[in-house]
Amino acid sequence: MIYTVTFNPCLDYVVGVDDLALGAVNRVASEAIMAGGKGINVSIVLKNLGHASCALGFLAGFTGDEIAHQLQLMGVDTDFIGVERGMSRINVKIKAAEETEINGIGPDITDADVEALYAKLDALVSGDILIISGSVPAVLPGDIYERIMAALEGRGIRIVVDATRDLLVNVLAYHPFLIKPNNHELGEIFDVELKTRAEVVPYAKKLQERGARNVLVSMAGEGAVLVTETGEVLEAAAPVGTVVNSVGAGDSMVAGFVAGYLESDGDFERAFRMGVCTGSASAFSLGLATREQVEELLAR
Repeated sequence: MIYTVTFNPCLDYVVGVDDLALGAVNRVASEAIMAGGKGINVSIVLKNLGHASCALGFLAGFTGDEIAHQLQLMGVDTDFIGVERGMSRINVKIKAAEETEINGIGPDITDADVEALYAKLDALVSGDILIISGSVPAVLPGDIYERIMAALEGRGIRIVVDATRDLLVNVLAYHPFLIKPNNHELGEIFDVELKTRAEVVPYAKKLQERGARNVLVSMAGEGAVLVTETGEVLEAAAPVGTVVNSVGAGDSMVAGFVAGYLESDGDFERAFRMGVCTGSASAFSLGLATREQVEELLAR
């Protein structure tokens, strides 16, 4: 079974404004409301690719109810913890001449809520895949990634981590199956600027030396790099297409990699190609990647 964890789910309210004027009334030209959060995005794309997963995390209030409702309509299995105080975030994304985001706060998650999440994760068994991604709300322990990985260490669970800076670096000692920084996040860890795939490779290997088994680095228009536990270094240019919406592209790459890995019985090259094409398929469309879109890119 595949499980995803989203610590801070949200409703993304995406509005298009022809000419945003601060301090004035603006009329919306287009709008959409969708469930969001990195782990949730992964679960949605996995479903689109034909793979079941169970989305875990914390939901609260009427916004939490709507997140759960949207995922139910898409056929995504969920097992969220209901939080009593506050509400799940509404993130407003204003698309005008420049893109502006206003992100909500999120609910008041208690120690009991966190323990409930640990209890659900304790039910995972050998062979399961756990995908942990995204930011951690201020009300949660800053080392919650490490706590989860320490609790599951040695149980044969393949853990995928998509996070930034300390959240990522601090879990390397627990040997995650896969980590997926982008080139900017990788550069921030080592205080360097990484623009090309060739520049990324030695720093990806450094994270592998620190404990990561496989390192997948997304690079937007420059493509991607994978350094595998079997010693391979795989590189790919980005598929050709018009970027419509980059939100969720990195999450889609993670979902595509996991799907490709499972479908090929552990072939890293096929998993890598699937990941690259799935990330690009999401970037080239208004929504998240579908199987048909991914197959079309793979056929190229």
